[in-house]
Amino acid sequence: MNMLLKKFMFGAALAGSLMLGANAAHADLLADIKAKGEIVIGTEARFTPFEFMENGKIVGYSTDMLDIIMKDMPGVKVKRMDIPFQGILPGLSAKKFDYIVTSVTATRERKEHYALSVPVADATVAMLVRADSPFAKPEDLNGKTVGCQTGSAQIKAIDLLAEKLGGKDKIKVKEYVAFDEAYADLAAGRLDGVAQSYPNLADVIKRRPGVFKILTPPFGPKVYFTWVGRNDADSASLVAFFDDGLRKLITSGKMAELQKKWFGFTMEIPTDLPNPVQ
Repeated sequence: MNMLLKKFMFGAALAGSLMLGANAAHADLLADIKAKGEIVIGTEARFTPFEFMENGKIVGYSTDMLDIIMKDMPGVKVKRMDIPFQGILPGLSAKKFDYIVTSVTATRERKEHYALSVPVADATVAMLVRADSPFAKPEDLNGKTVGCQTGSAQIKAIDLLAEKLGGKDKIKVKEYVAFDEAYADLAAGRLDGVAQSYPNLADVIKRRPGVFKILTPPFGPKVYFTWVGRNDADSASLVAFFDDGLRKLITSGKMAELQKKWFGFTMEIPTDLPNPVQ
């Protein structure tokens, strides 16, 4: 774990422990944000094309949606904190920021502890391999080494694939702080594959033609990316604000338009989050 992540995790844990003894919860987070004139958003800006840095600014699919939604909160400045993914959910719990606008895969465990938003994209997992590799389907990675991000839901999908092949030891998982590091190791021959959501991998193929290929079909259950709020009474109005904004983007066709812009294809997204299957 790198030093930045260690420092953030320690700070989040300390803040969380201090809050256990505090009795200063706000009555309504949305009202507080409007009164203060600022909302603090947690983001992992290393998840192209959803959220990434360009010319010193956080840009991408999620940023475009956030900019549109925030037009319904005039006079409020958006402050974004770029956090390693492993610190995103702990940071939200510790109230380091008000809401998460980054791509978090919906899982049963996360839904139990957090307020997951309306889906923002399909997160079904696929396998990326080198273009010259002999693999034709995900099952061909039996006995091989696959890269993934520490703390991501994609690790669970790899475990399920390995169990299908006869046991968790059938696929060796190498974990990374960020997916970009895994892609680099794959290109260099230090990995046999990288498990990631299909939309992300489609973008990798677009940016590095001839280097990689995606094995089809995707594996694992149908899952979605969401944004995340705290699952408490104080945050309910803010969570509803973002859910309403995302539904408007879906029903108006604007979300599909942004998908075409950033991914090159569109996805069928429901206006309510289905119960996660894992």
